[in-house]
Formats: sequence, C-alpha cells, structure tokens
Amino acid sequence: MNTPLATVSLASGYGHFAVPDVALHAAHAALAAAHSQHTPLDVAPPAGRPELREALAQRYRQRGAPAVAAEQVVVTSGAKTALFAVLSEVLTPGDDVLMPTPNWFGFVELVHRAGGALRTLPLSAAGGYALTPEALRAALTPATRLLLLSNPNNPTGRVYSRAEWAALLAVTADFPALWVLSDEIYEGICFGAEPVPTLLAWPDPHGRHVVVSGFSKSLALAGWGVGCLVAPPELARAVTARLFATGVAVPVPSQAAALAATRHADEISQALCAQLRPNRERLLAALAALPGAPTVVAPEGTYYVFADFTRFLAPGLPAAEASAQLVRRLAEAGVEVVDGASWGAAGFVRLSYAVAPEALEVAVQRIGSVVAPAQD
Repeated sequence: MNTPLATVSLASGYGHFAVPDVALHAAHAALAAAHSQHTPLDVAPPAGRPELREALAQRYRQRGAPAVAAEQVVVTSGAKTALFAVLSEVLTPGDDVLMPTPNWFGFVELVHRAGGALRTLPLSAAGGYALTPEALRAALTPATRLLLLSNPNNPTGRVYSRAEWAALLAVTADFPALWVLSDEIYEGICFGAEPVPTLLAWPDPHGRHVVVSGFSKSLALAGWGVGCLVAPPELARAVTARLFATGVAVPVPSQAAALAATRHADEISQALCAQLRPNRERLLAALAALPGAPTVVAPEGTYYVFADFTRFLAPGLPAAEASAQLVRRLAEAGVEVVDGASWGAAGFVRLSYAVAPEALEVAVQRIGSVVAPAQD
C-alpha cells in the first residue's frame, strides 16, 4: 500500500521564523510582573501603549518621515483590523476604490464589507508590474475615494522605489478628495539595494496619506495579533473611537513584545532576510531551470515568488479553470500553492520560500515532476 505524501505548503502567508528573543523576554517580563505582584494584567489604552506609539513614530521618522507624531499612530489587533477600521471610516456605500493588481486577495473582501466598490487597475508582468503616472492618472476620476497600494507588493514582491512614489504622488496631489493607503507590512523583507520607502516620507498636501503595517511578516511576531496604522490625527482619533466601541485593546504582553521588536527592527529584519536568502536563491534557480522559463527579474521584497506557469496550462480550457486544474495537480503531488487567479492572474502561482530548507527542496522536486515530468 502506498503511503500518502506529506504535503509541503508554499501557500502560507506566515514565515518559518522563530520569535525574536527580545520580544519573548519582554512579553515574559509583563506576565511575570503580574504574577509576582498578584495583580491583573494592565489594560492598554484604546490606541495602544504610549511608549509603543512613540517608538513606532520614531521608527518612521528614522525612515525619512520627520513629521510623524505618536498621536498619529494606532496599535491594532493585527493589520487586517487596521485596514478594516480605516476603510470603514473613510468610505461611504458605493465609494470608488482603485487598486492596482495583482494585489493581496484579502483587500477585496475588506473593501466590500466597508461598503466600497472596488475597481482594479491590472498591471503587466512583462512590464515588471510598473504603475506609471500616466496609467494612474487615466484610471483616477474625481469620484475615486481611495487608492489602495501595497509596498512591497503581495504577491509579486514588487517594490515601488522613491522615484516611482514621487511620480505617483505628483498625480494624486491633483485629487484633493483622494485617500492614499499603503500597506507596508513586508517593508523589512527586502533584497534590493535600497530600503523600502514609506509613503509617509512624502508631503501630504491634503492630509490623506495612511500607512498600515504589522509585526507578523517583517518582525517574526506571527500569532501575536499586533498591527498598527499611521494616519492624519483626525482619522487616527476616529479609528481609535471605532476600535474602542467594537473591541478591546491589544493585550499588554503582545504590545511589550511589539515594543521590543520595534526597538530592534533593523537587526530582526536583517536576520530574517539572511535566513531567507538561500531559500530565495534555490527557488529562483529551480524555476529558471523549468522548461520554457521566462527571463524574470527577481522580486525585491516579501518572501514570495509569483511564478508564471501559464505555459503549463491545459489547452482548450478557460484560463481560470486551467489554472485551478494546475493547482490541483500540484496539490495531488504534495505541494500547496496559491492560485494566481485569486489576483486575476490565471496561470501564475504564488510560492512562499519562508519554509524550512528541506521542505523547499522537496517542494521544488515535486513541482518539477508535475510541470516537467521525466521522459522515458
């Protein structure tokens, strides 16, 4: 009897990272204090502990955003909570939301539940997923309420440079009612020559720039439930009031861990990138060795490769159906991936290399057996 293959998942959005020691020690200290004093845990203020808000503001100032103040920072129970709270505050039913794609599939449901009407701006793999000022201007209308970006981008790993940001914001400045929201949760996972720039580093002439981030991707705190946002003060206060009315503050031990991680952000992110780099090179090499592999510029950010497998799709089927069929074949071979059709890119698959090296080695061999089987 054949033993079923143990599945290797390259589909998860969470990395194979140990929790940083500084974060563990900080959380333990918060718990130990309550234990030794026989007191309950403190309950944090709705917007987060002041020392964490200030540390985050200081972090953004160090990244080139000198005007960011602690009052603009709100600590949330994960980045998704931050996103939904912001969207719920700035959107009214039917508001036009423009999102370049491919982009994180979770945005679709968040925008829908917040009442927005999502409109996509497809970007080309052949063009390196560049968003040009001309394309952006043509897609925006006076009725567009929000432009939704991620930098680095999930799933493509595309990083918008300082020059690209400057050119895009020269366009958005002509739309005073437009909010610009940048999801920067992967900002520390970068393999380019320059750090990932933050939207907050540019002037905000209409008070409409918002950044959402978190601690699970770049700072190895998956499962700790901590996110954050930075917004103009009035919006930050409105979001805080919404969160106070609908939930509870992030527990103090998690905020203590987040504070320690923030204060050691560079060294933690650099260690994660060093851990990821051999896997990244192995996966890129394996993909390049597949038959008919296109010449692809390696993604600069995140721990994903958005691989073009369109040449392996079954002919005669609709693209989305053929893409789903390919993903099923990979699953049957023991490799879970994310179907690019989720982002409107049928035939592409998102592959995470934030896994154990041994698991990645098994996965690339199985992928090869499916898309490029050995000839007898």
